[in-house]
Amino acid sequence: MALEEQRYGRNKGTLVNKAYIESGDYRKKFDKITDNPVVARRLYEVSKKMLLHRSGTKIEDMYWLDFETGEEIVSITNQTSETEQEIVYTDRVINSIADKENLITLHNHPASMPPSPDDFNAYYQNGYRVGLVICHDGTIYQYEAEQSVSTMLYGLYVYEYMEQGMSEKEAQLSALEEMKKNSKIDFWEVIA
Repeated sequence: MALEEQRYGRNKGTLVNKAYIESGDYRKKFDKITDNPVVARRLYEVSKKMLLHRSGTKIEDMYWLDFETGEEIVSITNQTSETEQEIVYTDRVINSIADKENLITLHNHPASMPPSPDDFNAYYQNGYRVGLVICHDGTIYQYEAEQSVSTMLYGLYVYEYMEQGMSEKEAQLSALEEMKKNSKIDFWEVIA
């Protein structure tokens, strides 16, 4: 019965290709994020764990790791369908990351979209060292921000690009490229 309910609740668009995320090609992407092989390995392990945990769902997990050691500072892995496609910072998370420097933050995007304005704003507000979006399609985006970004402006850009016939992902990528021109943000796809 529980297995049937689990199968019924699966979202085919957010299923993870397990063979790919366990491949050497996927693993090598993490070597591009840091020169520290211990931290790169830890990023890969956490990403794989997160993707397998949330495969077939629209729910996100998030981890905060120490940039120097790869040690887990705190994580959110118990969100439910009420918080689909967003991370709710709990008091435990806020207290755990307060006054911490050199944090790597990584979370999954079930729809395999690039970083959102909320991702950039959390990066800026919390002074992260590295921000990563781990997509269910195997894409990894790294991002950074030296200022907050307007969610309203981003939404207008996305709407405008979709009106021109772009897919939602193409529109989001184009909106972020446009915002990079006038904002102190950056993002790129991590490629092996």
